[in-house]
Amino acid sequence: MADGSHQMPQLHSFTPGTDTQRQFRDAMGRFATGVTVITAQTPTGPIGMTANSFSSVSMDPPLVLWCPAKSSSRYAHFVAAPHFAIHVMGAEHEDIAVGFAKLAQAFDGLDVTQNAQGVPLLGDCLARFECTTHAIHDAGDHSIVLGHVGSAAFREGEALIFCQGRFRQIDNRA
Repeated sequence: MADGSHQMPQLHSFTPGTDTQRQFRDAMGRFATGVTVITAQTPTGPIGMTANSFSSVSMDPPLVLWCPAKSSSRYAHFVAAPHFAIHVMGAEHEDIAVGFAKLAQAFDGLDVTQNAQGVPLLGDCLARFECTTHAIHDAGDHSIVLGHVGSAAFREGEALIFCQGRFRQIDNRA
């Protein structure tokens, strides 16, 4: 263009459906999210799962949500758990996030304690929310798990971000 401005790329429009699931996933991937590790205690021991479907819901009462996939081998354990913890990962925690994305028991070598309900708590995280399951709602191929936050903690640091299928960090030099 003669005025020196750049032309914006055209949006790719489609109707979400079974034949456009990859496109829908790619479109959703344009939204950058934080990265969390959710932990819970099961009758057979502690488990964890990496998730980016985390959000604050209410300040009074203090409610948060996350959305496990029904196709996950860990799904039944998390929806049955009366208590869980959500750990917000820092920029330096990509290995922890990848570990729990692959394995339910990726606790080896981590600073882990347990709260009064037996939920595994990761010591090295940016923020932690210890929750009691408040409600579970059906949501297509996922469920929405609402947690009532009984205890929270945080520290300073940079967040680990997930966008367009990969981990990223915020560049604060700008």
